[in-house]
Amino acid sequence: MSDEHEYLTKEKFEEFKKELEHLKTTRRKEVAQNLEYAKGLGDLAENAEYHEARDTQAAVEDRIAHIERILKLATIISTHETSAVSIGSAITVLKDGEKDKRTFTIVGSEEADMSAGKISVKSPLGAASLGKKKGESFSFTSPSGTMIYKITDIK
Repeated sequence: MSDEHEYLTKEKFEEFKKELEHLKTTRRKEVAQNLEYAKGLGDLAENAEYHEARDTQAAVEDRIAHIERILKLATIISTHETSAVSIGSAITVLKDGEKDKRTFTIVGSEEADMSAGKISVKSPLGAASLGKKKGESFSFTSPSGTMIYKITDIK
């Protein structure tokens, strides 16, 4: 996994750093206080508050480890105008057989949000579009069959 990258915009990278700082300082303290309170309630074997606090602690520690991994593997991307599709490109595509064009931004998997028009570089459409130029067509296989798209614009 050492050659694996997490592609992030500078904004998302900073957002993760802030979340990590909050989890390590504020959230860890809150969870520790909840654990201490729950321990004081008595028998740990049948203490629902204690078990809930332990589950929360595990979730917080998992999130911390996940964010630390992302930041360690992060490659910062920037939106830029280019002649070929790359990570950070905003592409306008036309699906074969349709009249309406769609615009997507190619981002890392941690930033993918279809409702915001951000697709992962690891998605079939994202991966198949990499390196393509304006006017080029490309295809990929989806659960519905082979999809064919044409790139009408790259920003």
